[in-house]
Amino acid sequence: MATVEHFTRSASDTEGRRKKQAGRRLVNRIALFLSMSTMAFGLFWLCWILVATIVRGFDGMSLSLFTEMTPPPNTAGGGLANALAGSGLLILWATIFGTPLGILAGIYLAEYGRKSLLAEVIRFINDILLSAPSIVVGLFVYTIVVAKMEHFSGWAGVIALALLQVPIVIRTTENMMRLVPDTLREAAYALGTPKWKMISAITFKASISGVITGVLLAVARIAGETAPLLFTSLSNQFWSTDLMQPIANLPVTIFKFAMSPFSEWQQLAWAGVLLITCCVLLLNIIARIIFAKKTY
Repeated sequence: MATVEHFTRSASDTEGRRKKQAGRRLVNRIALFLSMSTMAFGLFWLCWILVATIVRGFDGMSLSLFTEMTPPPNTAGGGLANALAGSGLLILWATIFGTPLGILAGIYLAEYGRKSLLAEVIRFINDILLSAPSIVVGLFVYTIVVAKMEHFSGWAGVIALALLQVPIVIRTTENMMRLVPDTLREAAYALGTPKWKMISAITFKASISGVITGVLLAVARIAGETAPLLFTSLSNQFWSTDLMQPIANLPVTIFKFAMSPFSEWQQLAWAGVLLITCCVLLLNIIARIIFAKKTY
């Protein structure tokens, strides 16, 4: 009798486990289907955007795009030479100013501050800057720079782009340096190495590829920013490298040309969009290659 009851109980437990396993498999299939569906939905729109950018932008690609100035309204020909040069200057100077500040702040958070109150405050502010809309940064720089100078300028655009770049470099530098094992630091201290020497020769050197990756991603982030430049450097239809005056740049030129009713300007706008897309894609690929090689 006991054997029959034990057999019945075992069969019941086995059946219960089978039902639970079948339920888990069903839930897993549903979750997998939803995940794949959302991925396909996102990829569909991304591919559509890329295809439209390539198709429409390729029609405007020519040698004159890189050698001629932005044309007057409703005029055939012309290019984006002044806008390309202006964007290059803005990104270059923003990177020159923003990268050292971001790296030094990241080193402090990773090596000196750690869990101090000041470090926690800096991290909190940095998180806010990371998620802040770029137009807020542009309006802030407009208030403290453009309004005081009483005119738009390239330097105001540099400041705005640098403020957008710094938080990314800070976060990347801190995370990469904290990935370095503490045993390396302890070994350096045991040999009598000063802290600054340990940082420069061991932790920073070990994380340099990750830091470079963060800098490249920060450059890719600011390369297509339009809103801050509308409030700061504005634009210039002519060739100008004077950062004390309004300077042409690719994002604002694209915005202005795309919103215009002239087909010639719209074609140049699509060509500019394709250039920015290719540049951002190239920077992301280079960043991944650098980080992957060092990790391997």
